[in-house]
Amino acid sequence: MSQISLFETENNSSQPLAARMRPRNLDEYVGQEHLVGKGKVLRTMIERDSVSSMIFWGPPGVGKTTLAQIIAAGTNAQFITFSAVTSGIKDIKNVMQQADRMTALGARTIVFVDEIHRFNKAQQDAFLPFVEKGSIVLIGATTENPSFEVNGALLSRCKVFVLHQLSQENIAQLIRNALADPRGFGDMDVRISDDEINALAAFANGDARTALSTLEMMVLNAEHSTDKSGREVVTITSDDFEQCTSRKSLLYDKQGEEHYNLISALHKSMRNSDADAAVYWLARMLESGEDPMYIARRVTRFAAEDVGLADPRALELSVAAFQACHLIGMPECSVHLTEAVIYNALAPKSNAMEVAYMQAAADANRSIAEPVPLHIRNAPTRLMKELDYGKGYVYAHDTEDKIADMECLPENLRGTEYYHPGDQGFEPRFRDRYEAIKKWREEHRKK
Repeated sequence: MSQISLFETENNSSQPLAARMRPRNLDEYVGQEHLVGKGKVLRTMIERDSVSSMIFWGPPGVGKTTLAQIIAAGTNAQFITFSAVTSGIKDIKNVMQQADRMTALGARTIVFVDEIHRFNKAQQDAFLPFVEKGSIVLIGATTENPSFEVNGALLSRCKVFVLHQLSQENIAQLIRNALADPRGFGDMDVRISDDEINALAAFANGDARTALSTLEMMVLNAEHSTDKSGREVVTITSDDFEQCTSRKSLLYDKQGEEHYNLISALHKSMRNSDADAAVYWLARMLESGEDPMYIARRVTRFAAEDVGLADPRALELSVAAFQACHLIGMPECSVHLTEAVIYNALAPKSNAMEVAYMQAAADANRSIAEPVPLHIRNAPTRLMKELDYGKGYVYAHDTEDKIADMECLPENLRGTEYYHPGDQGFEPRFRDRYEAIKKWREEHRKK
């Protein structure tokens, strides 16, 4: 257990960079805009010093403890911190009794518990009666799902705020802040390229602490010199990056031309059924720090655009890979993307669905005012029925062949065909069915 000294912000060059650069207020805080953006509920609570019991849940290095620091710096309440490693039930009860006395004097007590999931049931239970009667405001931080790690009774009295993994742009901003701020390396001339900053941001994988610790290591290990004015100059090279991250700094700008070049290479390699090239371009993108969700979206699009009904399972597997990327992230999801990429590369190809949609879209834009035929309109009201909405509609399930002799296109597009099945994979089956349905309609229209 410790007092507010845990969050002292006095600049101390002996502290790690991540500690020195810890934001002192919400204006310096980066990320979690859904919680602390202008007008958002958590920001309002903090600015008004009216926080209630809450739990911050999110992965490491996204700002949970930093938010507690900001609350500690701005509150008029007594702020006490607990460590799940060193605090026992006796410590908790002593502080709770002290909080009771402070409440009687009209003062508030805020208790911050870092890694609250490490507290056992008895330790968590010790907080419960004091939270219930308002003697303390409890703020917990956890990397684990509080539904499983926090007692239900205690959890029901806390608002859970979910903190998201920081984006690469967030991390890059934190790196640049550290390079410019005197608490970081603002007194030095640290020469590092934008590509290396972006590569470091990608390497950190959403963890600000990892990014700043790695930056500090690079600065310490890079070549130091002095310019004419006596200012220290630090030059970080790609070799420094590789030594400190155990990986090469690949040239890759997620917003620039190379981004589009690589995704184009992946897409066209799959289209050309070149599994080896497709896996290589996938690896180039992932190892350069590309968002796996972006790749998964493009692979899912490919499964419908270039494989289509030639192999309907391609879409199923691609969507499964997309879900895996969402659930487990990098580096684990690389194998799921590889599976989807290889499957799509080797699958039979058909672009019939994309061609069908593009042709239909062109017609829709040219004849956008064409009304829906009355017989296939819904008629939920009496007036609509009186206007013949739905009149003549035939429910296909009630027919012998499960097909109705009924035109569903607008009058000026009657007889238009958009889907032209190919002869690859499963698509001949769909072609046969499509042709059989057309033949049935032609025969029944002649009657």
